[in-house]
Amino acid sequence: MQESNWLNLLANFIGNKLTAKMEMELRDGNIKKENWLTMTQELSFQKFIEQSDLLEELKYDFNEKAELRHIETQGPFVFNYYKNVPERNSKRYQALGHLLEQYIYELLEKVCKLQKVYIPPEADKEPRSFFFMSEKAFTNHHSALLILLQDHGVFRAGQWSQRAIVHHGLQHGSQIPCIQMALQAHYDVIVLNPNDNFVDLKIEKEWKGLSTQNIESSSLKMVETESFFSLQKPCQCIPKRCSDTPEEHMTYVWDYFISKTEGKDVAFIVHGYGGLVFMDLLVRRKSEVMSKVYAVALIDSQHHVRHQLGSDVQLLAWIKHHCREWVTSPKPLNKPAVTVLKKEFPMVSAGTEKYDLAPSSSLQSIFKYFKKALRAKTNINSSHVPIVTRSSTKI
Repeated sequence: MQESNWLNLLANFIGNKLTAKMEMELRDGNIKKENWLTMTQELSFQKFIEQSDLLEELKYDFNEKAELRHIETQGPFVFNYYKNVPERNSKRYQALGHLLEQYIYELLEKVCKLQKVYIPPEADKEPRSFFFMSEKAFTNHHSALLILLQDHGVFRAGQWSQRAIVHHGLQHGSQIPCIQMALQAHYDVIVLNPNDNFVDLKIEKEWKGLSTQNIESSSLKMVETESFFSLQKPCQCIPKRCSDTPEEHMTYVWDYFISKTEGKDVAFIVHGYGGLVFMDLLVRRKSEVMSKVYAVALIDSQHHVRHQLGSDVQLLAWIKHHCREWVTSPKPLNKPAVTVLKKEFPMVSAGTEKYDLAPSSSLQSIFKYFKKALRAKTNINSSHVPIVTRSSTKI
């Protein structure tokens, strides 16, 4: 079965003319890349930068391999743009991160066709968070549901690692390849946003000040840019209700959305601190999670079984049979990688020793695991269905 590569969808969205085509094949969870798409830059990440005051400072765009490159030198991102001025370089990097955040939100909606859902729905006059989901995530009862739960950090929904996006490209740092793989395998998808916990009024004002869509004066732009790169002022933070912490965000989305799905087989992919957040949910909503979730793929998880699950025999037995962890290791992908500290469920190599690259490196192995786990669950359920005989129907 051949499908268009997720980069093809990306290219269609940003209006690029393709000089080569790429097809991929989905077989048992494997995506085979025949060749990379090449594209000319018409509408792309650079368009987001052009709408800011940072066009000179951030001359970057994503190339045909979805790698961030300088539009003139084709070189990778350089942090030390301002010589010996670390504060300004940090602010420039923060601005890049903010623009990447907005760009990837756009890709989730336009390329992956996901819907943005604000939470809580009724709080439309106060700061609030949101997450993304596929269109029929709660109405299609014949498909499995995949939940993506990222690590803790400055990055937001749709990203495994901002650093990986900057240095290795969208195919490694963003969640788009994972989402496309899931959709092609007929999963519905929910992309959580656990790090969107508060709004900083001063920072928000600075971000808005970067927009130059209605500004014609170059001198005004320069003043605004200088103001943005000045030393950061003390924050004025307002927590977002129901998403004050990653744990609260996860619990709210579970209670008001995921738990409401009927007949859905739910799977999780969790990275880093996301593993701790999932274990917190498991303890808080024990019976619901144990009954709805059929598989959990943890990637370099930061959970702590002894502190979080204690000696609960049911929970310990459940994670042993429903969880598997992919860890950074010099061993080849999917080879056993047992550590002294963690022995509560199977652990295998992620196929890389780099923490930021572990999610993208282990994806194919994870989807194979999901397919096998779902097949096993289906077989168990089928074996429990009573066989109706002619004698059993007699009164």
